[in-house]
Amino acid sequence: MIAGLILAAGESRRMGRDKALLVYRGRTFLETLIANLHDAGIENVFVVLGHHAENIRNAVNLAGTRVVVNHNYQEGQTSSLQAGLAAVADESPEAVILCLVDHPVVSAEVIRILAERFESNRPRVLIPTHKGEHGHPIVINRELFPELLALPPDAAANTVIRRYRSTTEFVEMADPGILIDVDDPQAYERLLEGESSRQ
Repeated sequence: MIAGLILAAGESRRMGRDKALLVYRGRTFLETLIANLHDAGIENVFVVLGHHAENIRNAVNLAGTRVVVNHNYQEGQTSSLQAGLAAVADESPEAVILCLVDHPVVSAEVIRILAERFESNRPRVLIPTHKGEHGHPIVINRELFPELLALPPDAAANTVIRRYRSTTEFVEMADPGILIDVDDPQAYERLLEGESSRQ
């Protein structure tokens, strides 16, 4: 079993408002990711909240998910990953597919491909690429959970991921959505402009 883990606990300082509540294609970023994970067949979905957790709970349809509140979200993304992994580990999944809330264009098809590839090969890490560029979400084998949980709060998860570069599997995707990171108002504007130009 692969669990879905969405990190949505940050303060969204560069954006100036909660990225989880930004709207894309008629749904919030967070609802979009939840729906796409479920559509891809990922039944166990965990959502890590922190900053404005109650506001997000009240504004977003979190049905079919397990919510984890990281009260130490100000320590950074690693603390949210650890809070999520600690909760996920109780379900004993073979891996997590790690989604960041500011990557809302990740499609159900991409998630399905990654899940199927993991089930086939069971690599320690699985990273999607588009024209050679690394994107999101990534799949992390449960073998890495203890190392990630042991990281100090100021260390990046990449310090563990990079240790396994030689055994990481890269999956080339036709979908450029895996590269779209909506981290500030300008990026959000570009996302909406791109959407309107396709309609």
